[in-house]
Amino acid sequence: MKSISATLLERKTIRKYSGRNVDDYLLNDLLVKGCRASTTGNMQVYSIIITRDPAKKKELLPLHFGQKMLTEAPVVLTFCADFNRFSLWCRQNNAEPCYDNFLSFFTAAIDALLVAQTVCVAAESEGLGICYLGTTTYTADKIIEVLQLPKGVVPVTTVTLGWPDEDPEQPDRLPLEAVIHEEVYHNYSIQDIENFYRSKEERDDSRNFVTENNKETLAQVFTDIRYKKDDNITFSRILLKVLHNQEFMNQ
Repeated sequence: MKSISATLLERKTIRKYSGRNVDDYLLNDLLVKGCRASTTGNMQVYSIIITRDPAKKKELLPLHFGQKMLTEAPVVLTFCADFNRFSLWCRQNNAEPCYDNFLSFFTAAIDALLVAQTVCVAAESEGLGICYLGTTTYTADKIIEVLQLPKGVVPVTTVTLGWPDEDPEQPDRLPLEAVIHEEVYHNYSIQDIENFYRSKEERDDSRNFVTENNKETLAQVFTDIRYKKDDNITFSRILLKVLHNQEFMNQ
């Protein structure tokens, strides 16, 4: 087992997995550790859906834009903001819940993401590989149908989990001084931005992204190709409708 320090400093995103299974004992151990994560008010307003069945993975595949690691990984975990369970407990104990609002969703989403990251760190310390799928909130409405999520439950992130079958280069990160602010937020000068993003822009893979997408700058790849305005608006509307349908937008 790796030390936590090594796990955090050496982590990589793994998209290719071997055929080796993740046994139930190990998975249960990871989930037990993950559920020790911090949680608002000790409510644990999250749920985790485990997907191992190839047929169910196949249903989820198009909802994650056909990313192959979803079907190739032995385990897929969908982390959900969940006030359904807590509200049921309240009603069964003569207490009327009042968690059908955006603040409650935000609270539960934070809980879900904290437990997701803790599960991931535990998994990586055991030598397993993980990959976060940001597509979960894009198609939350369809994922809700496939996973049969009731009102008060919204998927917020998905993680593939398995034994690595690749050793990719570690992804780049901005220098620490780019994200740290002492005491109060200090806005960035033009020179700051140039300095902080220079190494990212000068990477060979970044230069290739710019060329392949026929753009002038790496920033344009993000704004015009990867996370463009039309997509952002469309997926925002879907998510807002999901929050309304799952009863998180009552006033």
